[in-house]
Amino acid sequence: MALDFDLTEEQELTRHAVREFAEKEIAPLAQELDEKEEFSVELTRKMASIGLLGCFVPEKYGGSNMGYVSYIIAVEELARVDGSQAATIAAANSLGIGPIYNFGSEKQKMEWLPGLCSGEMLAAFGLTEPEAGSDAGSSRTRAELRDGRWTINGSKIFITNSACPLSRVVIVQAVTGQRPGGKLEASCFLVPAGCPGFTAREMKRKMMWRASNTGELFFDDCSVPEENLLGKRGDGFHQMLSTLDRGRLSIAAMGLGGSQGAFDLAFQYAGQRVQFGRPVGSFQVNAFKLADMALEIELARNLLYKACWLCENSRPFSREAAMAKLYCSEAMHRCVQHAVQLHGGYGLMKDYRIERLYRDQRILEIGEGTSEVLRIVIARDIGVPGRAM
Repeated sequence: MALDFDLTEEQELTRHAVREFAEKEIAPLAQELDEKEEFSVELTRKMASIGLLGCFVPEKYGGSNMGYVSYIIAVEELARVDGSQAATIAAANSLGIGPIYNFGSEKQKMEWLPGLCSGEMLAAFGLTEPEAGSDAGSSRTRAELRDGRWTINGSKIFITNSACPLSRVVIVQAVTGQRPGGKLEASCFLVPAGCPGFTAREMKRKMMWRASNTGELFFDDCSVPEENLLGKRGDGFHQMLSTLDRGRLSIAAMGLGGSQGAFDLAFQYAGQRVQFGRPVGSFQVNAFKLADMALEIELARNLLYKACWLCENSRPFSREAAMAKLYCSEAMHRCVQHAVQLHGGYGLMKDYRIERLYRDQRILEIGEGTSEVLRIVIARDIGVPGRAM
């Protein structure tokens, strides 16, 4: 196959349509929603109406089936304007819809995917716990099979899209036994909202993604039918790793989009702000900042799009997903630093969009694999001898 860096006409149209939507529908509301810490049902449903939920799901289940590259371009364009709405779409697709589509039974797919793809409801993925973040193997949530039903006890924290008006189901990873050799057996379950023993509580006072919904989940003898097991018993760890690989692509897209947004704002401001009788962007020290940002964005985009191309073509992409998420999140760190510096004191004011981009960046180096863990993943994958941790 020839080496081709051109996007298809459909992918270019996706970029144009989502950018136009983000500028017209999201940008005017983003600051107010951020200030109020308010999840917008209306915006979420509008994003669903243009095909941003179920991007990689066949039309049979209600998806738009635009493919992974187009999906990532869409998240990128949302994040260019507002991290909160990008987070809603990224989590809804990669962490909510993805596990059901990739591992669910036909009955589970038909029951949940049409509503999730239409924006009628949202799903969430319950993995992180108060005492089990990067060390996911230390999960304390347990599920026991009793008389044809699974009884779940435990809690989850920092779960996106899990406690808003549209939240309808959570995919919960729980320990279901012990494997030969002493390792824990993990399985995943579909737990509908309103299920007895299941409580979701919204988390407030966040620094970032303030208009995205984040929840804390509690399971107190929560009982679900045996058929709510996702895939096979004991497949939970594999399902989690596969889900995180795809989720890292969407987080990387948020880093790329945020970097582009920071560059656009900085470039515009540097051409308008006059000091010492000339635009601040004309000073070499500032021009080099813009050049460095452009370089970071070009490298990030090529790395991420390659990883997405591999995923879309059913080729191994775990290493590339880890690399893309690591690089794009840290590239945004450097880009927002430069952009705020170019804005000077104005960059610290909430009236300027760069202030929100600066805050929203910080989660990207933590969520879905910290930068430290991703370096361990990459080191192991390239064959570094010994144990990195």
